[in-house]
Amino acid sequence: MSTVDESYLVGLIGDGITASLTPPMHEREGREHGLLYLYRPVDVAALGVDGQAAQDLAPQLLEYGRKLGFNAFNITHPFKQTIMEHLDEVDEDARNLGAVNTVVFREGRSVGYNTDFSGYITGLGNALADPDLSEVLQLGAGGAGSAIAYALLRAGAKQLTLIDLDAERAAARAADLQQQFPDQRVHSRPHTELQEALTTATGLAHCTPVGMHTHPGMPIEASWLRPEMWVSEVVYLPVETELVVAARAAGCQVVDGGRMAVGQALDAFGLMTGRQADPERVRGHFLELVARHQA
Repeated sequence: MSTVDESYLVGLIGDGITASLTPPMHEREGREHGLLYLYRPVDVAALGVDGQAAQDLAPQLLEYGRKLGFNAFNITHPFKQTIMEHLDEVDEDARNLGAVNTVVFREGRSVGYNTDFSGYITGLGNALADPDLSEVLQLGAGGAGSAIAYALLRAGAKQLTLIDLDAERAAARAADLQQQFPDQRVHSRPHTELQEALTTATGLAHCTPVGMHTHPGMPIEASWLRPEMWVSEVVYLPVETELVVAARAAGCQVVDGGRMAVGQALDAFGLMTGRQADPERVRGHFLELVARHQA
């Protein structure tokens, strides 16, 4: 480890994020690079602000941060969309997604990025050597699912099928993505056809809350899994969800939800510092933090 020769002050603006695992992940990796790296959560809930007042406060916090010498911010719920209009520049992928989760200050300008989608791609690549993206089925089209669907198409999925309990949401998201990726096939199917869709899928991307410690269970029947398919999970508390355990038992290649969480941190750290974080080192620290959180 080198001696400290650079300092960074970064933050996370969101609602209810005081216990986020992101700050300690960033700070530990910063120390490994010999940086004085401070990452502070800015929680509007802790400030006693909510609703429209919170939406109005978020861009002010961003501007105060710039003036106070912050290098960058991560942005999370519920400000990923509304913060965009207050930035000087927005990366093309973030603009296509309609959401920003990382803002970097460069030469006095605020530049917005989205590492939700890129973090998923990073995690997928770190876990699987050569995933078959010819016919991917995604379960869940809201929230994180929007970024993951975009990520799968950016990664080269030839066909992407979206299934959601809200059929209209899945259809609308599929139509939007089909316009953005005209050379690939994007469509939706009703939830009642989930089992049938899995019979030919080369990969399953799970993007619903089912499996979280507060919402335990399986989003599909374990018997529907086939050993020749890969399975990715969005849930990371716990990392070993029932789906992850069942997929491994079925012989599938598995990408647990921690891979995306770590991928987001890796990509954001790179944007904020210009340095490449060590994937396995950051993942190891992440798993330590999760274990401590669940203890």
